[in-house]
Amino acid sequence: MGLVGGKQRTAQPSLGRRADGLRRFVRTEPLGSLGGVIVLAMVLVAVLAPWIAPFGPKDVQFGIFQPPGGVHLAGTDNLGRDIFSRVIWGSRLALYVGLISVGFSVTLGSLWGLSSGYFGGTYDAVSQRLVDVLMGFPPIVLALGLMAVLGQSINNVIIALVFLLTPTAARTMRSSVLSLKELTYVHSALAVGNSHWRVLLVHLVPNALGTYIVLFTVNVAYAIVMEASLSFLGLGTPPDEPSWGGMITAATQSMERAPWIILFPGLAISLMVFGLTLMGDAIRDVTDAKMRGSEDNR
Repeated sequence: MGLVGGKQRTAQPSLGRRADGLRRFVRTEPLGSLGGVIVLAMVLVAVLAPWIAPFGPKDVQFGIFQPPGGVHLAGTDNLGRDIFSRVIWGSRLALYVGLISVGFSVTLGSLWGLSSGYFGGTYDAVSQRLVDVLMGFPPIVLALGLMAVLGQSINNVIIALVFLLTPTAARTMRSSVLSLKELTYVHSALAVGNSHWRVLLVHLVPNALGTYIVLFTVNVAYAIVMEASLSFLGLGTPPDEPSWGGMITAATQSMERAPWIILFPGLAISLMVFGLTLMGDAIRDVTDAKMRGSEDNR
């Protein structure tokens, strides 16, 4: 019984520390908190899309170019589809592409950069030359080339984004590890007999986690913009899918007759990227401050 009570006494201070940390983050990073609220709201919209959207994203039984108001809060497009419903469903597609592509690319790039920066030598030299080659192409040109080879589909957009984002994550993580591995605690761990793999996994990976989180949040915004750009150019998701970029493409062909069509998907992209950028910047500031403090203590 005492053990259970001890667990409860231990859990309560832990929850209190988390609440204090959250309140401190809100107080010191108000813009980051605003970004977090925006992102959370967009995620909830994406998750609850089947219940929030009044119509299906591909329903075409309505009149074309109906103005906003009444049943159709954002009007209808050139095929008679409800724009409000398509924008809501588009948030699900944008987050799916962004999270999946960034999850794979940042994880692969981080592992690549961690091993390259820590072990160095020929492996590092060859790795960085490959990264230079991949980063030498303009991002949109590389993405367009990959989509031209792979074909138009949601999964192929994800594959193209993985190729696009992995080298950047590898270069950023390598830079972080090059500074971390020179700290005293790494040399001390090696001096007492720890293997290189143990030092890498136990000491460096946890300290590089802040860089990973920042890379993840910032690159999700970039991936969403890139997916919208590919769809806008006609090489991203198929035209019938509720992609924000595809909706903007269709709107450009009807600007004089129905200018409101371009407004709502454009606002959705701006709001999502705005929230992710604010949150990513705040997380970066917090993690940089913690890293500076930990390095000073060492």
